[in-house]
Amino acid sequence: MSGKNIISVKNLTKKFNDFTAVDRISFSIKEGEIFAFLGPNGAGKSTTIKMLTTILKPTSGKLSLNGFNVCEQKNKVRESIGVIFQDSSVDDDLTAYENMKYHAIMYKVPKNETEKRIEKLLDYVNLLDRKNDLVKKFSGGMKRRLEIARGLLHEPKILFLDEPTLGLDVQTRTFLWKYIKKINKEKGITIFFTTHNLDEAERVAQKISIIDHGKILASGTSSEIKKSTKTDSLEKAFLKITGYGMRKDSAENSHMKRMKRMGRR
Repeated sequence: MSGKNIISVKNLTKKFNDFTAVDRISFSIKEGEIFAFLGPNGAGKSTTIKMLTTILKPTSGKLSLNGFNVCEQKNKVRESIGVIFQDSSVDDDLTAYENMKYHAIMYKVPKNETEKRIEKLLDYVNLLDRKNDLVKKFSGGMKRRLEIARGLLHEPKILFLDEPTLGLDVQTRTFLWKYIKKINKEKGITIFFTTHNLDEAERVAQKISIIDHGKILASGTSSEIKKSTKTDSLEKAFLKITGYGMRKDSAENSHMKRMKRMGRR
């Protein structure tokens, strides 16, 4: 990990009419760092990622990513990032290989590099033997792994993951984080992920920012956050900082409720 900040955010604000989704937040992430945005559903995590990845325009504030102004140099920013959102964005009606090839064309990956990169990345996420299978036949975990491979195809400096393990079983989650740590270690890619899972943030991230109601309430390593709150667990620290445990309307609980309702139909 270098001492250089690859992401710098200052006084970032996003308003939707009278509602302030993100409220003057400031933070920085060093190159090669694994950074977690920890907070309940509706805290402002996804809105922040959408601003950093040029999807949403900030109401105010300054954003710099890989040395580029996010609002003024959108194409340069997009070339610098890979993004995996909560909902799968791979095309179910294409094969794994076709999804990768389409991405290579979109991001202008050199033609003489495309085939080699596709083979290497599919092998990297244990999907090479399924490259000619339709994605509709894949499990949720396999689709996530394909999205990671696709997101790395144009060799980004930063990989954004918005609640990447939402709806996945424990075994698949463990498998996914193994790959993300591997990517970070072997390729030096900066990882920015959002989560409402306390254990996930503590086990994976090197630095954590706790966000709620659009405001960053604490930042640092897990140990630093626990030390500053005089607690012996991140869960207790979160409780002390926010005044409550992770909200019951968290993304995971919402997902479970939906699944139960479907089961009753």
